[in-house]
Amino acid sequence: MASAAEQLASNLNFAAFAKAEDLKKRIWFTLGALFVYRLGTYIPLPGINPEAFAQAFQQQSGGVLGMFNMFAGGAVERMAIFALGIMPYISASIIMQLMTSVIPTLEALKKEGEQGRKIINQYTRYGTVLLALVQSYGIAVGLQSGNNIVSSPGLFFQISTVITLTGGTMFLMWLGEQITARGIGNGISLIIFAGIVAGMPRAISGTLELSRTGALSTGLVLAIMALAVVVIAIIVFVERAQRRLLIQYPKRQVGNRMFQGDTSHLPLKLNTSGVIPPIFASSLLLLPATLAGFSNTQNMPAWASSILSALGHGQPIYMFLYGAMIVFFAFFYTAIVFNPKDTADQLKKHSGFIPGYRPGERTAEYIDYVLTRITVLGAVYLVAVCLLPEYLIAATGVPFYLGGTSLLIVVSVTLDTVAQIQGHLIAHQYEGLIKKSKLRGGKRGR
Repeated sequence: MASAAEQLASNLNFAAFAKAEDLKKRIWFTLGALFVYRLGTYIPLPGINPEAFAQAFQQQSGGVLGMFNMFAGGAVERMAIFALGIMPYISASIIMQLMTSVIPTLEALKKEGEQGRKIINQYTRYGTVLLALVQSYGIAVGLQSGNNIVSSPGLFFQISTVITLTGGTMFLMWLGEQITARGIGNGISLIIFAGIVAGMPRAISGTLELSRTGALSTGLVLAIMALAVVVIAIIVFVERAQRRLLIQYPKRQVGNRMFQGDTSHLPLKLNTSGVIPPIFASSLLLLPATLAGFSNTQNMPAWASSILSALGHGQPIYMFLYGAMIVFFAFFYTAIVFNPKDTADQLKKHSGFIPGYRPGERTAEYIDYVLTRITVLGAVYLVAVCLLPEYLIAATGVPFYLGGTSLLIVVSVTLDTVAQIQGHLIAHQYEGLIKKSKLRGGKRGR
């Protein structure tokens, strides 16, 4: 079976893609949905002075707003109807994952299978609405406090802003679910991916312009491009890396026949936590700079100014805290999304065991031991990928558009989407082989 799958995978070509009508429909649907999303990032919020807001945004682009603007595909910079993006949904999903680990009722729902998952997803949607309402109200109040940003401030502007931004987030959540169900790839991830990639042409042209004017040497630009290729290759390798634990199942007797025990593997990803640790770490570190930007920095105490300057990009304290927070959240989030005890119980329930370890508690301890070791490697990998752009910015002064977090998202989403496309092509070729075998069998019967 494995050799047949490998043979099919090796024969994937454009001819097979041309025959896969269902796959082409899914890809066109995905592209159309992402086009609608990109259009929404250019529709401005009613009652906003674009020039005044653009000037105010430039002062805050180095904080959390700059990071959210990158994830939202420039919608924050233009204060569009999709300015909140899909981040409230991601925050609500993370909060629900945390709550399922500490609240017994939600933990029981998680173990109920498909029905429990639907209920948890519904709670996640409610949480998304609540977070979007709070964040959009905060944006409305913040816009009104700016200089001439809002043409007619007041209660009507606040209500219209809250409804528009919350509605935009809910539409994106629905659009992401439609892409997942009727398109190709994970819809929410693809929306973030599209937002990040949309700014790449402008960033590349800006870098080339700096090289043309002599602000950056051609050798430095070529070295950075070569380094980017190497980093992407490392990300692809690590994101695909797994530690496979051998699982054996005992022999079983059916009637008078004895069947040999099966073997399988329990795959443990090297980077189990994904991109969540860098997002959490960067958001917390950029929060003080963002809050300070909204306040009067001239009246700020000396100790607060020194802390703020120490937490600036490229500063040693900032880079140390950034790396430490990534390591902490890597272990913290891995402990949430993967429970060795539950995995050991599932293996015991299905009569599976790891050779050399008793089913139950000893198996859970061994899985936890292996998971801790690979999480150390995964955390070191995340720190290296995320701190490399920060170091290069501090050393060379080159403005990098793709930081560690965004680069991880782009590469991971690309790998997952390509894997799904290959899966659809393999399934299509299998269906073709089955149809051919049935036709041959029918002719022989005649």
